[in-house]
Amino acid sequence: MATNMTDEAPVLIAGGGLVGLSAAAFLAQQGIRSLTIERLAASSPLPRAAFFHMRTLEMFRSLGIEDAVCTQSAREFVPEGAIIAMETLAGRKLADIIPNLNEGVDALSPCRRLFLNQPTLEPILRDCARAGGASIVQGAEIVDVRQDSSGVTVTIREMNDSSTREVRGDYLIAADGGHSSIRAALGIDYQGRGSFSNSLTIYFTADLSPYVGGKAWSLIYVNNSTLHGFFRLNRAATAGFLGVNIIGDPAIDPEAAVNAAADVSESRLIELVRAGVGKPDLPVRIDGYSRWRATASVAERLCDGRTFIAGDAAHLMPPNGGFGGNTGIHDAHNLAWKLALVINRQAGPGLLDSYATERRPVAVFTVEQAFSRYVARTAPWLAARVQPEPLVDDLDIELGYLYDSPHGVHADPRTTGGAPGSRGPHLWLDRRGTRISTIDLGSRYVLLAGPAGSAWVDAAKEMIQGFGGLPLDSYCVGRDLADLERCFPAAYGISDSGASLLRPDGFVAWRWPEAVSNPVTQLRAALNASLCLR
Repeated sequence: MATNMTDEAPVLIAGGGLVGLSAAAFLAQQGIRSLTIERLAASSPLPRAAFFHMRTLEMFRSLGIEDAVCTQSAREFVPEGAIIAMETLAGRKLADIIPNLNEGVDALSPCRRLFLNQPTLEPILRDCARAGGASIVQGAEIVDVRQDSSGVTVTIREMNDSSTREVRGDYLIAADGGHSSIRAALGIDYQGRGSFSNSLTIYFTADLSPYVGGKAWSLIYVNNSTLHGFFRLNRAATAGFLGVNIIGDPAIDPEAAVNAAADVSESRLIELVRAGVGKPDLPVRIDGYSRWRATASVAERLCDGRTFIAGDAAHLMPPNGGFGGNTGIHDAHNLAWKLALVINRQAGPGLLDSYATERRPVAVFTVEQAFSRYVARTAPWLAARVQPEPLVDDLDIELGYLYDSPHGVHADPRTTGGAPGSRGPHLWLDRRGTRISTIDLGSRYVLLAGPAGSAWVDAAKEMIQGFGGLPLDSYCVGRDLADLERCFPAAYGISDSGASLLRPDGFVAWRWPEAVSNPVTQLRAALNASLCLR
């Protein structure tokens, strides 16, 4: 077996792709060792999930890899690009879907949206996870899983020689993709709209700079009588891929129209690229292709005993909006800190139940929004038949999803005002002359009190040991952190004497609008509830 194999780790991870590597990195951030098993010996060279949202970049920022990600993105793609719809690349524009990726986002996050190819992101995540103590085995697969009341045992087989061995862990994260063998073995099915297009991605090399060069276009939908799909190109517009969802006219032959991958001969692939560009004599080299099904479904359960399902194993959605990879990364982020606190015996096991109760409603909401975008951007004729959900603003999906909130599953993050169950708002503060975002205070529990709320900070410091050394930081904003614009109390929905308690994922666990006579009692009750210790 591989030399970096270990016999045991607290958390085992099936799948070393985008979500599995993110889970390993987030666990390492929390001081938890993990062992990841990945079938591929190296990352797939084909460009895949590429649109990463502000919330995801905030998570990368917390890992210390934001700069590396941004630098690599700038090498591959035009920064601040647009998402548009064209008849063909050489033809007329049909719509400006997102005129600028980051217009109006500065007030919401210290991070910005960007494009980055998955094959170049995965090594950054892999190095980050390994630097934190994670073990990653490539070129091996899990062939058997057995779980009991105290842990999970998996049988691992080397891909190149069929040797096997068993590995034991406390918990297992199944991030092994849309064809997850672990989800299937647990008898967990998908629910939702199912598949609605046998789609095709064509990887090609062609000089498209005469049509795209000099234009800040990150993603280009093309809709014409031959095909409906989308282009993503490298920065030089000399290579990229064309995703094809629809062929021909669905009104004439609806069955053939949704079977875009029926013919994958080289001549047909070249014909489709030329039809998307609008140049029938364009020189094109085909570099590869992949078939995939446009699907909108969510696993009926996200956990079974000590096994948790994340990423595409938990939810499948069309690529419209780029929500799939981001949602999977957010799954891993939500789960990692909870596993850490339970493994360290600083939280009750019930905390792990909240993974499914929090993430599944968000997955259902996000899948439906991705489907609605598919209908709106690629297949508008479906609207009357399938009745998609009304489109909501991208910000609601990226930053405004809610956990266990009376306000529902999502809201405009510009109006949530620090309500419990929402992501704590981004504000710039000053710490000893250095500007710092409230987003940068996370990965531990954080108590933020108003300028007249020092009693809350004293209470937090008094009770840490009573929670087994719980990682809890506390700040009086106005004393420990300067609030130069006096924005903090209003942004977090409290008075100068109030306080807000943030979870390690940056979501608001509790808030007290004003001072109370017994802050220790109030804070203890809030932590007990958040940690499922009562």
